[in-house]
Amino acid sequence: MRRPKIYLHWTATSYQWRQPNHYHSIVTGDGVVHRLHDYNIDLPAHTYRRNTNSIGLACACMGGADPWSTPPKPLQLQSLCREVARVIKLWGWSESEITIKNILTHAEAASNRDGVVMHENYGPVPWGGTGERWDFLCLQKNGPKDGGDQLRRMIRDQFVGTIPGGTTSGGTTPGGVGPLANPATVGLEGSRASSMQVRGEAMDVLVDTKGTSWAKVSDLLAAYDIPFIWDAGQRRILLGSATLTPRYAQDQVPVGAGLPTVDLALQGGASPVILVGLIHQGKAYCRVLEFAEELGISTAFNPFTLLEMRGG
Repeated sequence: MRRPKIYLHWTATSYQWRQPNHYHSIVTGDGVVHRLHDYNIDLPAHTYRRNTNSIGLACACMGGADPWSTPPKPLQLQSLCREVARVIKLWGWSESEITIKNILTHAEAASNRDGVVMHENYGPVPWGGTGERWDFLCLQKNGPKDGGDQLRRMIRDQFVGTIPGGTTSGGTTPGGVGPLANPATVGLEGSRASSMQVRGEAMDVLVDTKGTSWAKVSDLLAAYDIPFIWDAGQRRILLGSATLTPRYAQDQVPVGAGLPTVDLALQGGASPVILVGLIHQGKAYCRVLEFAEELGISTAFNPFTLLEMRGG
C-alpha cells in the first residue's frame, strides 16, 4: 500500500467550530485537538480528489468577511504540528519523510505542488491557481508565502523531540502519540483506596490527591465486556469491539514528565489514542470519568457511579 498523505487545512470558521465529517481532527482556538474520526478511515471531502488513503487535519480559524480577523493562533499551529508528529511516529515514518510529498497544506495540494497532478490548479493565485483554496499559504497576514515549509519545520521539530519508550520534557507519551503532559500534577503516589459502583457491582478504585477516581483498565473493560489485547511494542491496550465509537477528544489525563503511561486505542492500523492512563505498581489505570465520557457510558453522582454504555 502506498504511503498515506496528510493534508493541513483551516476551516474558514470561528475558533470554536468542530463539526464531524469534514476533517479527522480539528484544533480549536484554545489549542485543543478534537479527534473526531479514526485515522484509519477515509473521509469524503477534505481535499478535492485526494481523500483516499489520506487524513485531513484542520485549525478552526479564518472565518468571517475578513478571514484575518480570526487568524490561526500560534497555539493552534503548535498543536496541529504536534498531532501530525504523533501520527507519523505511530505510523513508523522517519524524519526524512516529512516532505511536501507526504504532508501538504491545502494550498499546496490544490496547486499540485507535490508533483502529482491530480486536478486543475485551484490553489493560490500567486501559484497560478484560481484562488479557491489557499489554506496556510501564509501563517500570518501579509506574511511570507511559505506556510507549508514553516509547518513542516515545526512538525520536524516535534517529531525529533519525541523519545520512543519514554517521555520528553514536552510531555509526549511512549511512541510520541499520547497527550500533552501537565507538569503541575503527579501520578498515583499518595492516592487512597476506595470503591464505587459500576453497572451495579462494586469496583476497587484509587482516589488521587486531587479527588479524581482511577480504576484498573482491565477492570473497566471487563465490566463492559470489551475485549482487548496488549501491544507491548507500542505500550498500548487495543480494544476489540466493533461497536465502540469513541469521541477522540483531546486527552486530558494529567501526567507529569517521566511517569510511565499506557495508551488506549481501537485495534487495527493507526487508530488514534482514545485516552492515556498511568502505570501504577505494575497495573494500568485510567481516570474513570474520562473512560466513561470517551465511550458513551452514563454516569451518576453523589455518589459517583457508572451505569450503562449508551453511546453518543
